Amino acid sequence: MRTRSTHSDYQTAKNMSLPILDASRFYTRWINADSTRAQKVAEVAKLSLNTEVFAQVLQNETDSGVPLTGAMRRLRNLVIATLIRRDLEGTANLEEVVSTMTAFADFAVQRHLAAVMKEMTTLHGTPIGEESGESQEMIVLGMGKLGGGELNVSSDIDLIFVYPEDGETQTSTPEQRSLSNHEFFVRTGKKLIAALAEITGDGFTFRVDMALRPNGNSGPLAASFNMVEEYLIVQGREWERYAWVKARALTGKPADIAALDKIVRPFVYRRYLDYGSIDAIRNMHAQIRAEVTRQETRHPERSHNVKLGRGGIREIEFLAQVFQLIRGGRDASLRDRSTRKTLRTLAEKQLLKPEVVEELLHAYVFLRDLEHRLQYLDDAQTHTLPASDEDRLAVARMMGYDDVATLLNKLEEQRVLVARHFDEIFRDKSEQQPEETNVDAELAVVLSSSDSEESITHYLAQLGFDAPDDAARRMLATWRSSRLQMLPEASRNKLVALVNTSLPLIAAVTDKHAATLGRLLDFLEAIARRAAYLALLTEYPHALERVIRMIAASSWAATYLTRHPLLLDELLDDRTLKAAPDWEAFAHDVRQRLEESSGDTERQLDILREMHHAQLIRLLAQDLVGDVSVEKLADHLSALADKLVEETLRAIWMTFANSHRDDPQFAVIAYGKLGGKELGYASDLDVIFLYDDEHPDAPALYARLAQRFITWMTTHTPAGILFDVDIALRPDGASGLLVSTVNSFEKYQTTSAWLWEHQALTRARYCAGDAEIGARFEVIREKVLRQEREPEKLKQEVLAMRQKMHDAHPNKSDEFDLKHDSGGMIDIEFIVQYMVLRHAAQHPQLTGDIGNIALLKLFGQLGLIDAELGIKVGDAYRTFRKMQHQIRLQGVDRSRVVAERVVDEIAAVKGLWGEVFEG
Repeated sequence: MRTRSTHSDYQTAKNMSLPILDASRFYTRWINADSTRAQKVAEVAKLSLNTEVFAQVLQNETDSGVPLTGAMRRLRNLVIATLIRRDLEGTANLEEVVSTMTAFADFAVQRHLAAVMKEMTTLHGTPIGEESGESQEMIVLGMGKLGGGELNVSSDIDLIFVYPEDGETQTSTPEQRSLSNHEFFVRTGKKLIAALAEITGDGFTFRVDMALRPNGNSGPLAASFNMVEEYLIVQGREWERYAWVKARALTGKPADIAALDKIVRPFVYRRYLDYGSIDAIRNMHAQIRAEVTRQETRHPERSHNVKLGRGGIREIEFLAQVFQLIRGGRDASLRDRSTRKTLRTLAEKQLLKPEVVEELLHAYVFLRDLEHRLQYLDDAQTHTLPASDEDRLAVARMMGYDDVATLLNKLEEQRVLVARHFDEIFRDKSEQQPEETNVDAELAVVLSSSDSEESITHYLAQLGFDAPDDAARRMLATWRSSRLQMLPEASRNKLVALVNTSLPLIAAVTDKHAATLGRLLDFLEAIARRAAYLALLTEYPHALERVIRMIAASSWAATYLTRHPLLLDELLDDRTLKAAPDWEAFAHDVRQRLEESSGDTERQLDILREMHHAQLIRLLAQDLVGDVSVEKLADHLSALADKLVEETLRAIWMTFANSHRDDPQFAVIAYGKLGGKELGYASDLDVIFLYDDEHPDAPALYARLAQRFITWMTTHTPAGILFDVDIALRPDGASGLLVSTVNSFEKYQTTSAWLWEHQALTRARYCAGDAEIGARFEVIREKVLRQEREPEKLKQEVLAMRQKMHDAHPNKSDEFDLKHDSGGMIDIEFIVQYMVLRHAAQHPQLTGDIGNIALLKLFGQLGLIDAELGIKVGDAYRTFRKMQHQIRLQGVDRSRVVAERVVDEIAAVKGLWGEVFEG
């Protein structure tokens, strides 16, 4: 039964449809021409129309002596008459109508091609590929609505004919005349078109349009794969990318279809996010609208074009396809050929709001239903309301409305809605000035490389720039650089326009104008060769403003964005940018994306890096506006690393063919900042690898797994690296094995490890892999930390290690080094580590991996240190971390501040140091 819409007014109206015989002149003429047809339609209308039904009806016709072409035309008329009846009775919905017409078109093409190929091979032999030596089959590509599985009832079909290889036909009898493969398939194509489209006494099966083939109507009727590839690379235009999104093979060998897909996909779907598609589709739409307007001006009776007019079907299709062209190269789920399925995917991925998609889907169904009713009148391929009042009333009543005015009102509602959503995506933003800047009209000038340094300086001074002369020189140096002069004119113009738009923004959001402009120009220079990035910032002015705010706040953020401009896409949507992370959902997405690219290691490496970068930029955006504390940020960054380590291990294990178990008995143990959940944006990962598997292949297998893990993490790809990995803390350090059994690790820790290795163990934890090994590690860790130790010896060894670290990081400046100087962060960490090793035997709760601040508080609660002083040192640690974080956001490696800023904190740390080590 028909699936009902939630929009009840339209559906209720449809149920009041007038009798079918009065609605469609085609239906009436066809039924009345043969007294048996009404019964045939009634019988077929009870069936689910599919290939089996088509084949049976066709067989019945040919068995009665009707040739294939005539039988197919009779079947076609029966199918359309049946769909008209079911649709207008309300027992078939749009999905049934378009899927049935698509299935019938596929069936007709396949049957006719099989008959033509049989005829052609009888006359000329079998076409053979000159390279492969294999027989060749023609691939018929369905384009447009046929390719998308959404064919109209009276539509023509857009086809392209291709074949794999050139060569010649191989004859088997003297009567056969050999042809080149090209000539063979051109003749085959002509015969196929004739079989489908020639008008006979039974009408036609489908009109055929071949205009979408390479070089259009001036190109050869059939093209080899090599011809297609060369054409797409050398001559393929933007509108053809749009057309080839819908391409679907109706015939051909699966291997040949896959080979063709590898040729076409890079042309249609870019590896990067292609925001230039917005402007390309905008221009294409403008040309279509101009033509429709001309036609409507010349022929006012042809107004209300529901396909190409304002707010029509084409605008909905463009809305769906622009996201496919932008993102389809990176997200396979956006490559579906169906407009409706693509819209639903956009809602699922939050690329369009679900409520917007629901409105567009409802409008799409309304407009397509109306389009079908226009075609039901005379089985004509039309998309405009008819001129006569009588026909308009018939269409209105087929739509379930009592009069034309009501239909026109409902049509206008839908078109206004579609046009509004279309404009939100496609309106030209290049000349818009963001409202937030409130720039005076007299200051809204346009600067370019032809302006003098003095005039630019004067303008920047009017805007209030802190160093207008330096900023002006930098602007001119960028604009006149050889790198920019080599850009296409369109890209240069976009870049200049973006700089002009940015200047008032910079003046409004920061007091470090010249520095921010310098960072912005560095960024724009880095992305200028990718027109898509310039297009993104042009199309989304709020993304440009967000970039400026981020780079004004942080030099590190500016460098990060410059290295990874793909992240611009993350700045478009406040909902995702400001949302709290869902790490389980993130891990699921990573796994799904990795599985989609199974077998393509290079792509998997990029997926891991891109998804890591995307999460980092979201956290960075929240960090820069103060939405997350340093501690919470470190928790998130550590959780992010844990998930990436887990999914990387899983993906690598899947590449090990014929391994002796489904899941590896292998775990990654985190030390250092990852172990203590204090990870920063650019921290490396201190890890060791443990396994527990007695299989004879286990040592070599897990060593390979660990080595490949390090490779996947550290390899430089176009997307950068994932993490640097440090494995120096493994048993026996650099001279030790890459992987250790759990038992050997336990033995080493209890009998051979140095004290500093036990200090490191205070911040170690299970990270990823086999959870049982992780649990065993925690038992070993607690056992080692709770060993009885001789207090004085412990103290002296800890002090010696601290002195060694102090000597390795001398500070000859007048500033205080937050990390390395006495009274700083390292002192706090050594106090905590010493206290855990000194007292955990008596107080097992000290072995918990709860962080330095919580442990300092716990020491005080247990009476091991002065409680108030412990809290002060915890606060000092928090202050130091926050200061260090702010300094690193400015791209400075050494975390040093004027000592007067942290006098109280230093005093507290030195006080506790004296109490613990000197008291």
